[in-house]
Formats: sequence, C-alpha cells, structure tokens
Amino acid sequence: MDRRDCPVLTGMGGSAPRTCSLVNPALTARPRNLGAAAPSGSVKITHPGKAIIAGGLAGGIEICITFPTEYVKTQLQLDEKANPPKYRGPIHCVQTTVRDHGVRGLYRGLSSLVYGSIPKAAVRFGAFEFFSNMMRNERGQLSKGNSFLCGLMAGASEAVFVVTPMETVKVKFIHDQTSPNPKYRGFFHGVREIVREQGIGGTYKGLFPTILKQGSNQAIRFLVMNSLKDWYRGDDLSRNINPFITAAFGATAGAASVFGNTPIDVVKTRMQGLEAHKYKSAWDCAVKIAKYEGPRAFYKGTLPRLSRVCLDVALVFVIYEEVVKMLNVVWKTE
Repeated sequence: MDRRDCPVLTGMGGSAPRTCSLVNPALTARPRNLGAAAPSGSVKITHPGKAIIAGGLAGGIEICITFPTEYVKTQLQLDEKANPPKYRGPIHCVQTTVRDHGVRGLYRGLSSLVYGSIPKAAVRFGAFEFFSNMMRNERGQLSKGNSFLCGLMAGASEAVFVVTPMETVKVKFIHDQTSPNPKYRGFFHGVREIVREQGIGGTYKGLFPTILKQGSNQAIRFLVMNSLKDWYRGDDLSRNINPFITAAFGATAGAASVFGNTPIDVVKTRMQGLEAHKYKSAWDCAVKIAKYEGPRAFYKGTLPRLSRVCLDVALVFVIYEEVVKMLNVVWKTE
C-alpha cells in the first residue's frame, strides 16, 4: 500500500493523504466526549398569564378540599398553655368542634380563604414564572440557587398582595369562634369590623412573619419540586411527568416546607390572633413563646399542618400542571 494513501503513515513522514481504507469515517464523526450524552429537548416555558389562570384555579379547588386541617392547625396554635390548653391534640380538637358547632364548625373561616386562595395561588405561580423566565438558561433550565430565589420572591409577593390580609381575617374568624359571644357574622362583616376598629393596617398584622413564612415556604417548595423534576427527567428535558409522580413530588416539597418553617408559622398565627396586642413585635412574640411555653410550642399544630400541606401542595401542583397543559392547546404562546 502506498504510504500516501494512509494518514497514519503520512503522519510519520509521508505526503498528504488521498484515501485510506483503514479509517472508518463514522468513527471520525463521533464527539470527543464519549462519557455522557447531551441532554435532549428543552424544558417548556410557561407564560406568566397561563400561570396566573392555572394557579388561581388550582388554589380555589385545593382549599375547599383541605380546609378542615387548616382549621385544626390554627386552633392548636392559638391554644396557649397559659389558658390552660383546651385541646389535647388534633383528634380532640375535631371532636370538640363537631360536638359544639357541628361539622360546619370545621369550615369556620373558609370563606376568607376561598376569596383569598384564588388570587394567592395566581400571584404565586404568576410571580414564579415571571422571575424564573428571566433566569433560565437557553435550554429552559433553572439552577437550584435561582429556583430558591424565584420561590422566595414569589412567596414574598403573595404575602404582601394577598396572604397577610387574608390570613389575618381567617385567624380572627377562627379565634372569634372560641369567644362566648362571637361578634363576626360573616366574611364581609368581619372585614368591615376589623377595618372600622383598626383601619386598613388591622388587616396587615404580622406582615413581616408572613413574608418570612410565605417566602421560605415557596423557596423550599419550588426548590425541592424543581430538583425532583430535574432528577426524574434526567437527560430528557422534554419528558412529560405523570400526574401521580407530580403529586408525590409535591407532597415531598410540602413536607420539607413544614419542617423548615413551622416556628415562623406559629409566630405569624399568634401575631394575627385576637390577643396579638400582648406582643410588641414578632420577635417579642417568639421570645415570650420560648420563655413561657418552651421550644416545643414552636411546633404546635405540626401534625395537622403536615397532613394539610402535603395534600395541599400535591393537589396544587397537579391541578396547575394539568390546567397549563389544557391552556397550551387553546392559547399558543412563544
């Protein structure tokens, strides 16, 4: 064989190659890095407008299903040792409420959450998609740090625009039921009385701990949720996720947020109750809880909150994802 016909020999001193039967052209076309395949597809970007609609629907449906656990959680957090405690635990709280007020008693304060849950979830998902769309890379991926930051900003947004006034009214409604002569006859009457007695600022009690709670809530939830989705998709970024898998991931994200910020939730609830005047600030409330009730008081209501939040987050993410899929059919966006 002429050494001019083979690049191997040419590299040893021959002239320029013409052809070489020893070289397989298919092999020369392979990528240099053979250790891992490049990710296929890309993450589908959700338009903030779709996120607002899907989030609102998800929030409204979810709260109607899970409210009784929210009621029990709030009652246990308001049940201070100094009184002494009225309830021995979640089950006793349910039994006492049903005995004294019927099953409808477990839904006291629902109206305030129904009116608030739709805009709350709408703001949350809309804000998250708005911020995350500015931070995603060219394949639509969001780093863990940016996912945490976007969740934090989404939570802070819902806290300021929706959650604080909604939660204040809800907590006062529930707490009012324990009084000998309840004074709130309904949602609008309660809002009117609160504003008349305390002004608009009366609906913003506990704003700072609410921002801390919602910000940390959504930061943890979106971080865990997106991390699990990235893990599940692996190298196929366009892979669809089964609703049951989404529900499992959502429940996991919800549980992580409960263990991460229940102490903040307890302080927030106390600051929004009818006896909030006892505390000078959120910090003063935390100090007094630790001093007079002990560290365990910061985790009052954890069990009912855990059951509610896991179901809540699972339902919200599943409904949200499915509504977005339907919107993608009728609303084409880039």
